[in-house]
Amino acid sequence: MATVLRIDAGTLPRVLVLDPPVTDAEFEALCRENREIRLERTKEGAVRMNAPTGGWTGSGNMEISSQLGNWWTTRERGRVFDSSTAFRLPDGSTLSPDASYVSEERLHTLPKDGLRGFPPVCPDFVIELRSESDSARELKDKMADWIANGAQLAWLIDPWKREAIDPWKREAYVYRPDGIAEAVTGNQIAGEGPVEGFVLDLARVWKRYE
Repeated sequence: MATVLRIDAGTLPRVLVLDPPVTDAEFEALCRENREIRLERTKEGAVRMNAPTGGWTGSGNMEISSQLGNWWTTRERGRVFDSSTAFRLPDGSTLSPDASYVSEERLHTLPKDGLRGFPPVCPDFVIELRSESDSARELKDKMADWIANGAQLAWLIDPWKREAIDPWKREAYVYRPDGIAEAVTGNQIAGEGPVEGFVLDLARVWKRYE
């Protein structure tokens, strides 16, 4: 890609297939040139575009990141990251979770200055918050991708699930390496493994949507 592409998200499709696919360096340059759009790259090399979030989702993201950050201050090992961070994963994709944690052990595997660009590592723990425009199916596939690339724990927070009985039923799903997604309907989720001791207060998250 000799010239960095300037993307107009209002006129282009949500997924852009480039031939040949962009390299790691080209994708980082593409993201720098289009900072107002959240870009991800699939393992097949397609570029996926996500518009800026709305108010509810932005507020929900802030609540989740704040709670994860507060937990981190009690231990100060590893690093937590917000939704603006993209990770280069082993399968060739570059994905951005809404919140994430990378352990001290995985940070030590990074090359010198490995955090300067998109870190070539999979977070130990990720959280995805579904926005109203997100496809539930695509987001669940993304959760499976996180686990396949080495995440030990992943949470999908869904404030938009609609059902006939309860049109605003809100749920969260826990993903582990065993491949089974566990639905959680209570007011909190307790961390385990890499985030042992972290408890996400879902009631506070849901309150952001009132």
